[in-house]
Amino acid sequence: MACKYHVRSISWPSRSHPTTQRIEEELNKLNKCEVSSNSASGSISNSLSGLEDLYKCMDDLLNLASTQQVLSRNENEKCLDELLDGSVRLLDVCSIGRDILLRFREQVEALQSAFRRRKGDSSIESSVATFNCFRKKMKKDTKKLIASLKQMDSKLGASSLLDQDQHLSAVIRVMREVNVINCSIFQSLLVFLSTSSKPKQSRWSLVSKLMHRGVIACEEKQENVNEIETVDAALSQVSDSEKVKIAQKRLEALEMSIDDLESCLERLSRLLIKSRASLLNIISQ
Repeated sequence: MACKYHVRSISWPSRSHPTTQRIEEELNKLNKCEVSSNSASGSISNSLSGLEDLYKCMDDLLNLASTQQVLSRNENEKCLDELLDGSVRLLDVCSIGRDILLRFREQVEALQSAFRRRKGDSSIESSVATFNCFRKKMKKDTKKLIASLKQMDSKLGASSLLDQDQHLSAVIRVMREVNVINCSIFQSLLVFLSTSSKPKQSRWSLVSKLMHRGVIACEEKQENVNEIETVDAALSQVSDSEKVKIAQKRLEALEMSIDDLESCLERLSRLLIKSRASLLNIISQ
């Protein structure tokens, strides 16, 4: 599954403020990004960082006197309510995503600990089974969130824009686009986390060997691969100490990736809260 962040062009008034121009530039940058389910976490981290830059520009836009003036008139309450509803939904998804990553990191750490103190093949098998059980639940949870985001995405922009004020229409339009691209990037993160764990048992022996060979080949070529898939492949081959070392190495890389994604979501969460608070303060004046 490939996710490209499609953003429509925004018609700004003539003599646009530099802030609006920066928002257009950030939207265009993100629109050129493409993330697939087998991408490394770095691609998603880059998109989340780009989203941070976009929200910083949005904060500048909301601080403009002209923006505050047109929004405080509440001439298009339905659209503003839609934006506020979207902002709180995105905050919820961001919070749930952070919680999923936290629990995922805990499972990765627990499996690493089990490998370090291993007392036999049976104990390793039990630990791997526990990890895979969590991964199955995580996949189910993330798929529900993806469905929720898709539903939200389809509702964004449902309310028609009023044409009385060109600047008001442009501000509402760009805020919609920010929400749309946020939905897309969050979906990319969730698709990454919902990557399938091990294949069906009926062909597991052959497939696991092929997956394992693929992981080694990718490591040798230093290709940009999904860290979760490489862990799944490595965990299918822990029959001796050398393969256990490979699995440990992959788990360490995955833990670092999770830490990076957690940091991105934590920073983004603060920006989402700030943006929502600014909007609420303006329209309540």
